[in-house]
Amino acid sequence: MIRLLTVLAVVLFSAAAVAQKAAPPAMGEQAKGMLGDWEFSNAERSKVCVATFKRDPVKVGFKVTFDAGCAALFPLVEKIAGWRFPEDDDLFLLDAAGQRLAEFSEVESGIFEAPTPGVGVLFLQQPGAAGPVQKTADDMVGTWAVTRGGATVCTLVFTNTAAADGFALTVQPGCDAGLAGLGFAHWKIDGSELQLASAQGPAWRFVESDGGNWQRIAAGPDQVMLVRQ
Repeated sequence: MIRLLTVLAVVLFSAAAVAQKAAPPAMGEQAKGMLGDWEFSNAERSKVCVATFKRDPVKVGFKVTFDAGCAALFPLVEKIAGWRFPEDDDLFLLDAAGQRLAEFSEVESGIFEAPTPGVGVLFLQQPGAAGPVQKTADDMVGTWAVTRGGATVCTLVFTNTAAADGFALTVQPGCDAGLAGLGFAHWKIDGSELQLASAQGPAWRFVESDGGNWQRIAAGPDQVMLVRQ
């Protein structure tokens, strides 16, 4: 009888240990606020992808996934096995052994920053909270039509060859005489604006519009656009 009770005690103890080991980690209110999609970027936002924080338990905490191409931008991502965000503490991205790969602190409401050795400063924020990602020269290289009232009046080719305080462009044959006479020679990105420098007057300024095209900032009856070709 004693032997039977001993065996039962061992079985019950083992079952309790397994149940305890299998119990998912507790998720506090602070961690619940992270659930969903977040923009994952470097400080300049020249590298941006999406991290999705989930409540699914994993060995080191909770599951986090990254969109396709994120690992190419941030090789660190391939090592991330989970995340934790204890109450009144920082947010941690962890490897499979539970070691911290990045430690994020909230620097503003909804904006997290993680100075990370060998990587630089990483940021997490709600998608769209920081506005559209600023275009780079490489984003804009190529052929663009200048349209007025929907009709093409000139074709420009943007390059990423440095010129003056921007990049060189070429005016294609067939350009409207009035536009050709302005002597567009280079272009640049200035904050959220694209500017065409003219040798015969002030720069033409554009802001990004729908479909990746750009609309000129100017009063006039005819809308002037830069349209990707």
